Amino acid sequence: MVDLKNKKVISVVGARPNFMKVAPIDRAFAEYTPNIEHIIVHTGQHYDKNMSDAFFQDLEMPDPKYFLGIGSGSHSEQTAKVMVAFEKILTSEKPDLVIVVGDVNSTIACTLTAVKMHIKVAHVESGLRSFDRKMPEEINRMATDAICDYCFVTENAGRKHLQESNFPKDKIFFVGNTMIDSQVYALGKINDNILEKYNLEKNNYSLLTIHRPSNVDKKEKLEMLVDIFSELAKKIELVFPIHPRTLKNLEKFDLLEKFNNIENIVKTEPAGYLDFLSLMKNSKVVITDSGGIQEETTALGVQCLTLRENTERPSTIEIGTNQLIKLNKNAINLAVEDILNNKIKNGTVPPLWDGKAAKRIVNKINEII
Repeated sequence: MVDLKNKKVISVVGARPNFMKVAPIDRAFAEYTPNIEHIIVHTGQHYDKNMSDAFFQDLEMPDPKYFLGIGSGSHSEQTAKVMVAFEKILTSEKPDLVIVVGDVNSTIACTLTAVKMHIKVAHVESGLRSFDRKMPEEINRMATDAICDYCFVTENAGRKHLQESNFPKDKIFFVGNTMIDSQVYALGKINDNILEKYNLEKNNYSLLTIHRPSNVDKKEKLEMLVDIFSELAKKIELVFPIHPRTLKNLEKFDLLEKFNNIENIVKTEPAGYLDFLSLMKNSKVVITDSGGIQEETTALGVQCLTLRENTERPSTIEIGTNQLIKLNKNAINLAVEDILNNKIKNGTVPPLWDGKAAKRIVNKINEII
C-alpha cells in the first residue's frame, strides 16, 4: 500500500460559494484520509470579515492556514495578485495536488500558477457551460478545464462538455455536488429564528437575490428590476438580502429612493449560510440570478425563477424546479402568478446529489495520490 504520510493537498477558496463546496471536502479528508494533510487557502477575493467568519462558523470549517487578503479589483488585477501570492505558498508547501472549485477569478489564477509549477490540479464542479462568453465565470470555467489534470463533475452536462472538448475520459469523474453536501449537512442545524426576526410566514414570501453584472450594472435594467419588485410586492411579501454590488448601483443610478419606497419588502444585509438556507427552504419562490442557488432550490424542491438568458446548470431546468426567465416584466409577473396559484414545476433531484460527493472526491484523490 502507498505510504500517504507527508502528502499534502491544498484547496482554494476565494468567494462565499467556494466555502460551501470546500467545507465537505475538508471534513471528508479528516474522516477518510487522515494521513493526507489538507490545507485551505483563502485568497480573500471577496471578503467581508463578518460574513466570511459567519460562513466558516456555519459550515464548521477550520480557519484557513493562509489568508491572502487580495480584495477587490479588476479581473486582471485580482488574477495577477492571486497568482503572485499563491506561487509563494506553493513554493513553501510543495503540495501533491491543488483543488480548485467553481468559476471565480481565484480558480483560474491558482490553476495557472500550479500547472506552470508542474503541480497537479483537480477542478471540482467542472464542465459546466453557459456558452455566454460575456460572463467572466464562463471564461474562468473554460480556461480552468483546458489546463487542469482531473475534472470532478456535478451533472451529466458537465461530463458531456468535457468529452466533447477531448478531455481524457479516464480523468473525468462524475461524483455529484459538494454544494448539496453542505446543504444536507446544514439542514439539521437550521432554525426559524430568521423568520421570527422578520415576522415571515412559511411558504408566504418570495426570496430575492440579484447581483449579476448583466442585471445590475446598467441603469435601465436595474430600474426595470425595481419596477418588477414593486409590482411583485403587491402580490407577495418579498425578502431581499441586498448584495453590495446591487446596493452600490442603486445609489450610483439614483434609484435608492425609488427602491426604498417599495412596500411589503424586507431588506436585509447578506445573510449567513444557515439563515439564508432557512429563508430559501421556507420561501414560496426564489427569484435569483445566482448559479448555485439554482442547484440549492432544486435539491430543496423549492420553486426558482432565474433571471438570466442562459444557465450553466441545465439539470436544474431539465429535471429540477428551476425556470429560466428573461428580464421581462410581463414574463416574470406571469411566472410568479402561476406559482402563487400553485401551478408549480414539479422536479426531481439530479443523480448523486445525495450529500456524499465529497467522500467520492476524496476517495478518488486518495487513489490518484
